Amino acid sequence: MSLKRLEVWFITGSQHLYGKEALDKVAEHSKQIAGSLDGASVIPLSVVWKPVLTTADAIRRLCLEASSADACVGLVFWMHTFSPAKMWIAGLNLLSKPFLHLHTQFNRDLPWSTIDMDFMNLNQSAHGDREFGFITARLRLARKVVVGFWQDPDVLGEISTWMRAAAGWNESQHLKVARFGDNMRDVAVTEADKVEAQRVFGFSVSAYGIGDLTDRINQFTDAEANTLVKEYRDTYTIESKYDRPDSLMEAARIELGLRAFLVEGGFGAFSDNFEDLHGITQLPGIAAQRLMADGYGFGAEGDWKSAALLRILKVMAEGLPGGTSFMEDYTYDFSGTPRELAAHMLEVCPSIASGKPTLEVHPLGIGGKADPVRLVFTASAGPAVVACIVDMGTRFRMIANAIDVVAPSEPLPKLPVARAVWIARPSLKVAAAAWIFAGGAHHTAFSYPITMEHLEDFAEIAQIELVRIDEDTKLHELRHELAWSDGIPPLRGR
Repeated sequence: MSLKRLEVWFITGSQHLYGKEALDKVAEHSKQIAGSLDGASVIPLSVVWKPVLTTADAIRRLCLEASSADACVGLVFWMHTFSPAKMWIAGLNLLSKPFLHLHTQFNRDLPWSTIDMDFMNLNQSAHGDREFGFITARLRLARKVVVGFWQDPDVLGEISTWMRAAAGWNESQHLKVARFGDNMRDVAVTEADKVEAQRVFGFSVSAYGIGDLTDRINQFTDAEANTLVKEYRDTYTIESKYDRPDSLMEAARIELGLRAFLVEGGFGAFSDNFEDLHGITQLPGIAAQRLMADGYGFGAEGDWKSAALLRILKVMAEGLPGGTSFMEDYTYDFSGTPRELAAHMLEVCPSIASGKPTLEVHPLGIGGKADPVRLVFTASAGPAVVACIVDMGTRFRMIANAIDVVAPSEPLPKLPVARAVWIARPSLKVAAAAWIFAGGAHHTAFSYPITMEHLEDFAEIAQIELVRIDEDTKLHELRHELAWSDGIPPLRGR
């Protein structure tokens, strides 16, 4: 998932009023900023400079070109001089890619002793960007605004975060989710409108009978399964009591078939349901875990929204330290500082493991299948976020909580699943109530490298509501925000 193959176009606005000499200087400065951004180590995408725009027709053509360019996932706009914003209306109305408004200027410091009107006429970002800001607000366009000198670390960090969100949005536009079976029976929160999801997010969700998957699984030979079992043995710690060749062979065959099905169909995410796995002898435990580790999205019990969100966050987090995984809220410890023990039956991604996972085989006690193979580990300590997307009937809502993962208070020798223990911000008492008031799901995408800012930028691009739960959350304020959000019309454009 190399993000450098994706482009963000650097666009500078001006006008012909200033003359050729000034416009040449604008172009020179613009190229220098774009080149500096492109070469900055923190910037994850390629930055491509485009010629300075000075007319409505040039702006319209540029916006059409960007909208149709596959490699372009977003634009950065900067007004070096004053650029009358009525020129931008037609182009911005046609633009289908997300954009960031960079409010900066070429020079960090003012040359106090030599400043003259030539300098003032050339360096007009202070009011040129305000003119552009008005028209984007007047058109109710979704965008991010970053203010500061273009070489400052905080500015680069904000731009980088938005670029990752734009990359996630681009992935969402092309993502295909394979859904094996239906949702778990009678569960509400995993249901959603797939047509509306494709309209809002771009990704498609296609259903396949479990027989389609079992047919592909059964095409793999014992020799091919044995090769993958050897990889299991080389990669993970396996105690002798869990070294069950028949179980390992079947798990390997399931992984081979599932991986082949996803690759051949061009899918980036998938969901399954333990109530609908006829023909498969054990639940796809280690298969789902290893596929997630390779970047696939996954959702249990038919939860295709979680599968799609996980894939999107994995793309956004590409190249950053720390893992991203499917997760489920499970149980609490209310003693001392209240905390949560989160896990799932089988499917937690080993990218979040604090050490080398162990491969184990245990009865599941649900689903009526043979004992499944799974990887067991504890998540690393550190700050993280958990997020979900829910269908509120009239709109999609993202709910996110900032958390701090901690070590378990005691060993967990009888819990044969991967798990994470965390303290929710601002506290479990407030965070859990806020999550419930907002209608948050019990399935989430969990991530160390993704931050609230990444999620805010993605939600802004997608034009969906984000309910943010963190150290600043106050329940009475959040409940007012939830009520107000029902009456606020969405932004336009990307």
